[in-house]
Amino acid sequence: MKISASLYSDKNRSIEDLVKELDAYQIDAFHIDCNDDVAVFEDIKTINKNSDTLIDLHIITSTPEKYIPYLKENPVEWVTFQYENLPTNFTFPQIKNSEMGLAIMNDTPIDVFDQYADACSFILLMTTTPGQSGGAFNTDTFRKIRNFKNKYPDKRIHVDGGVNAEVSFILRDLGVYSSVSGSYLLKHEHIGAALFSLKVAENTSSFLIKDFMIPIEELPVLDIRQCSFESIVTTMENFKLGFVLFTDKENEFAGITSNADLRRGIIKNMQNLQAIKARDIINIHPIKTYQTYSIHEMLQQIKKLPFTILFIPVVDEKNILKGAVTFNHLIKGES
Repeated sequence: MKISASLYSDKNRSIEDLVKELDAYQIDAFHIDCNDDVAVFEDIKTINKNSDTLIDLHIITSTPEKYIPYLKENPVEWVTFQYENLPTNFTFPQIKNSEMGLAIMNDTPIDVFDQYADACSFILLMTTTPGQSGGAFNTDTFRKIRNFKNKYPDKRIHVDGGVNAEVSFILRDLGVYSSVSGSYLLKHEHIGAALFSLKVAENTSSFLIKDFMIPIEELPVLDIRQCSFESIVTTMENFKLGFVLFTDKENEFAGITSNADLRRGIIKNMQNLQAIKARDIINIHPIKTYQTYSIHEMLQQIKKLPFTILFIPVVDEKNILKGAVTFNHLIKGES
């Protein structure tokens, strides 16, 4: 996941000095908040004069057209307009070497992206008040990320507000492309250590697994009493997650079929594929974790395993299936 440093979160250093220091740590982008003030383009000129790092400009204005000449004159790689302030008839400009994005507040549904999807490469999910540094992260953003990825799989997700080390781990796991970090990064005693934590470190977290897991209603789940080999394979293909989960008559977690289980079942019955039964490909003793575990507890559990896993089912204290956590994006790196 890329980290975009919110430069205006540091009031003590000049833009030039801050840019040079962040470049020394190989920051991915410089985030500039523009609260309807074209004077920010003087800072953009300073950045471009001292660095080749891309600029991430977030514009909050009800008169976006006045910014188009400035954008054409000053190279800015990512340009985001705040949805709630835009006039209804606004059309995103096409500017050479600039990618357009739409920023939305917590209470705005992701469906508003529909009317701008052809012009925008990404969405910026605001988790705190735009332009205010140091706010708390809104956990409802985790659900919005999942929903947006399902609806717009070819668009990127950027997140801004309250991103610290523990939030960053979850965002990386969910496949977020870029996160804006202000107070956590720039007010840290050691910027390099903070940047490392945001990008790659595993961190002890106050968030519980239930805060960001994929809920059961979004997962491939079958009744183990009524499923067939055909229904399992069809369900796995339809959801494209690489697994199918099973429950029994009490809604307790009863097993899982992964791609590996499917392969083993086929190999076992290679001479007579018509004889494959559901029970041949269901693992009734899989690894699972608990919704009340912290991230640290889940990771400690996984580290003890003698094999690598791509996903893990989540249950409550009564073994009722509640969801799952997938690790595809952490393994693949940046999405």
